[in-house]
Amino acid sequence: MPNAIMKAKSERRRPFIADQIEDCRDASGLFYILPYQKGYLVNWDIQKTVWDYVFGKDVFNVNHGNTTMIVTEPYLNFTSTQEALSEIFFEEYEVDALLRINAGDLSVHKYHRDRPRELCCLLVECGFSYTHIVPYIQGKKQKDAILRVDIGGKVLTNHLKELISYRQLNVMDETYVINQVKEDACFASMDFNADMITARAARHEKSIYRDYVLPDFTTIKRGYVRPLQESTGKATNNEQLIRLNNERFSIPELLFRPSDVGIQEMGITEAIVHSINKCKEETRPHLYRPSTYCWRGGAAISRSAHFPEMLVTKKEWEEEGFNVCQERFSV
Repeated sequence: MPNAIMKAKSERRRPFIADQIEDCRDASGLFYILPYQKGYLVNWDIQKTVWDYVFGKDVFNVNHGNTTMIVTEPYLNFTSTQEALSEIFFEEYEVDALLRINAGDLSVHKYHRDRPRELCCLLVECGFSYTHIVPYIQGKKQKDAILRVDIGGKVLTNHLKELISYRQLNVMDETYVINQVKEDACFASMDFNADMITARAARHEKSIYRDYVLPDFTTIKRGYVRPLQESTGKATNNEQLIRLNNERFSIPELLFRPSDVGIQEMGITEAIVHSINKCKEETRPHLYRPSTYCWRGGAAISRSAHFPEMLVTKKEWEEEGFNVCQERFSV
C-alpha cells in the first residue's frame, strides 16, 4: 500500500490516498505528495491523512482503544520525530499500547526464531531513499557499526527514466509507470561483464533484451514484459513499446557501484565490509547472512512471550510521558 497521496492529470480534483490509486482510470503523469523525504518523516499532515484512511472504515476499521500498534521507523531516528510519533498514537488515536521499533529488528527477530543457534547476522535493508547495513550480535543491533548508503529505489527509478528518455521516449513525468518497469524487468547481475557481452551480442537464446509494453490505461491497465520469442521490437494493435537491454541489469548495479553515475557513495558491497570491520573480530565471520523477514517478523514478535514487556501502554504514557518510550524503545 503506497504511503503517499497522488494526483493524476486525468482527475485533477480528486486526490488518491494510498491504495486508492488502483481506482485511477489513467495513472500517467502521476504527481506524488510524500510524507517522507530522504527516509525521514517530515510532512505530518500527509502522513496523518494516510493513517486516517488506512485505520478508517474503508480499510481496516481499527478500534484504537482495543488495539496494540507496532510502528516501524528508521534507524537513529530524530528524537523529536520519535516523541511526535508516540504522542500522535497515544493522544490522537488513543491506542491501548504501542511498540515503536526498527523494521530490521522485526526481521532479525524472525531470523533468530527460525535459526536459534545463530548468534550473529547482518541485515541489508534497501528502501526507497536509502540502504542500511546493520550488524546484529546476539539479537542486539550494533549502533556504532550501522551504515547508511543514500541509494535506494528512488535513485534507480529516476535513472531508468533518464536512460529511457534519452534513448527512446520521454518518460520523465511517468514515475509510476517506470517504477513498474523497473520492478517487472530489472534484475541484479551475477556477472556484470559477462552480461554486458551478452547484451552486445546478436540475438540468440540467451539474449537479455526484452520489449516492455507500456499501459494505455484503456485496454492495458499495467504494462508487461514480452517473452524473448515475442520481443521483436515491433508494436502490434497500437501498442507503445520500449526496448530494454543492458538497462535491465545496469540500473540495479547502481546499488553496488553508485560512482558510475557520479554519486559519491560507497556501494552496498563495500559498505557491508566496512560495517563488519567495525564489529568485534571474533564475530566477523558470522555476519555474512542477510535477512529479509520484516512483516513476518512483526507477526512473530506479536506472538512472543516477551511482547507485553516491549510495549508502552496508554496508562504508562499518561503517567510518565515520552520518558518511558525512550527507556523502552531502542531505535
